Amino acid sequence: MHNSLTQALWEIFPEDEKGNFFHSYVYLKHLDHFIYHALQASGMPSKKPDNDVDPEIDELLEAAIQGVAETAGSVDTSTYHGKVVILKDAIQLVTQKKNIELKPPETVIPYKQARDVILQNPDSLAVGECACRAVSEESCLGPGEMEVCLFVGDPASAFLNEYNPKFHKISQDDAAKLLEDCHEKGFVHGAFFKKDLGRRFIAICNCCSCCCQGMKAYNMFGGAIPIFTPSGYLADISNDDCTECGECVDACGFNAISMDDGPAKVNNDICMGCGVCEAKCPGEAITLRLEPAKGEPLDLEALLKG
Repeated sequence: MHNSLTQALWEIFPEDEKGNFFHSYVYLKHLDHFIYHALQASGMPSKKPDNDVDPEIDELLEAAIQGVAETAGSVDTSTYHGKVVILKDAIQLVTQKKNIELKPPETVIPYKQARDVILQNPDSLAVGECACRAVSEESCLGPGEMEVCLFVGDPASAFLNEYNPKFHKISQDDAAKLLEDCHEKGFVHGAFFKKDLGRRFIAICNCCSCCCQGMKAYNMFGGAIPIFTPSGYLADISNDDCTECGECVDACGFNAISMDDGPAKVNNDICMGCGVCEAKCPGEAITLRLEPAKGEPLDLEALLKG
């Protein structure tokens, strides 16, 4: 079993990129340590994972983090990044029935190094502990609540399910329910792409601004490091329907909504179109609209129709 899963992981890389296999192998087996080293490298508070790894593995992980950091400053070079997706589009990613090989246009995925949606055995899913929250000094989720990271399709999911004890199989129906639950909690769905896992979509992370490295880094640098790209939607607030309760201000993980005197206002430059504010608004004053300046959604149904 070990040989077949390792071989499947090896085979996703073309001959001139076989060296990326070692990055992917240690990343999948030791995701918590990978994130820990990433937080350490960026100067963010963190605590060591509760399991130890060999010093040689630590060295490989540190080298992997260094490679990611060196390329992170531009959509042209970035090797590890996320596309914000609304709930509907996130559910599509975990409920496909057929294999998919899709090259979305750059208006959807503007990154150059990792941008394809390649789903092999799309009903093979792995759910596991959010590594960002696990190594956070003060997590917003407690013990027993942290299984919110979803890897989609093989070979990554099969490998995780077998060799990472913090992950296990999950059905497509349960994955969709998990996404709905995370949406209700106010988490942002991020479809993540990674060059060192075959230049493809690999996972949906359900992110928060208090623990998750991607959102924290994005907010810390004002989007100058393009870890995330917008969903393709923009939040609109109806002045007539806004009750000035402030729920949307508190809910926005990207600090894109403010309220001084009068109704809440959206900063269109910052808004990522995640849909969290729409779900949290008790007066149903917020709607999402397509906004070409924010790119196009990662809407599989629309993309597959061409």
